[in-house]
Amino acid sequence: MVKSNANALGIIFPNSYDSLVPELVGERLMASIPFASRYRMVDFILSSMVNCGIDNISIIVRKNYHSLMDHLGSGREWDLTRKNGGLNIVPPFAEKTVKIYNGRVEALASILDFLKSQKEKYVVMSDANIAVNFDFNALIDAHIASGADVTVAYAEQEIPASAIEAPAVNKNLYYTLILDNGQVKEIKINSKKAGIQNFSMNIYVIDRELLIDQISSAFVHGYIYFERDILAPQLDKLNVQAFKYDGYIARISDMKSYFDENMKMLDEKNLDALFSGNSIYTKIRDDNPTRYINGAKAKNIMAADGCVIEGEVENSILFRGVKIGKGAKVKNCVLMQDTVIEPGVNVEYVISDKNVTITAGKEVKGTDTFPVYVAKYQVV
Repeated sequence: MVKSNANALGIIFPNSYDSLVPELVGERLMASIPFASRYRMVDFILSSMVNCGIDNISIIVRKNYHSLMDHLGSGREWDLTRKNGGLNIVPPFAEKTVKIYNGRVEALASILDFLKSQKEKYVVMSDANIAVNFDFNALIDAHIASGADVTVAYAEQEIPASAIEAPAVNKNLYYTLILDNGQVKEIKINSKKAGIQNFSMNIYVIDRELLIDQISSAFVHGYIYFERDILAPQLDKLNVQAFKYDGYIARISDMKSYFDENMKMLDEKNLDALFSGNSIYTKIRDDNPTRYINGAKAKNIMAADGCVIEGEVENSILFRGVKIGKGAKVKNCVLMQDTVIEPGVNVEYVISDKNVTITAGKEVKGTDTFPVYVAKYQVV
């Protein structure tokens, strides 16, 4: 771990974009969705903050947060078990002011007293729907150097088709930026424009006192969304600068993107781009190394510890404790923790949630455009 960054505190919104993957968030939230064989989505932003010395981090949860609390515990794996600062998980109704929120304004309004009592100069905020190894110190340094009121991180990307095609009733907003020499001149909301865009990562740094003032005013007016209701109308008053991020990003926007982004980890170039440099920390589960029994065949897989492979596996992501029986064939699959594939099973393009069992002799096949999802604890 690096030295403390006494100038910044972190806030993570773990429920953002839950509705994009309804199958995966029935009993969890976006932040605790498993990714890349042994991690959860929250691990990437949380580890990035810790690696940059931010050791006062609050996670404002909305619902389905028990799996996240189980995963994070006291924050020991991230070196956040501290008397002052450390990891602070804020569930609904923890205090009188903490309610079930809709957007960032309501979430931040519920912890205003906490924000007022802190000493850090800056606040960095992020959602948890992206897997990224982010340098928050570079963001803060750019923010200070530019003299900005707010700095927003963005990447030059195409807007995912799933976001563009999402129903109008879906409350998830995404943002693209119109820039002039690094300054944000316009924030487009749910743009349908094709091609490469300045796609907001929803990562911000802002002066803590300014944030308190803005949230206090916005909440009184009944505003909900930080970007739509605070930033966009005040671009002529606030100096909002943009910070371009050129590193690797895995963005979860629907089940297909979840499957695709996991499968991209089988490409060594993508794996190195995400995991090289600073470490990504996660909850430790003491288990044996993966065992390959006589006759097993494995080609181009990512397997976490505790797996037992007796059959054939190809182009697949295996989370901890997955068991693949003799004569079974697994191809192009994402199998979450403790999935059991019994002997003689044939599965292809399948996403299995935790503790799924596919019984002997079964055949389950999806396609590359529509992988089959098997829910948690199901026996097929």
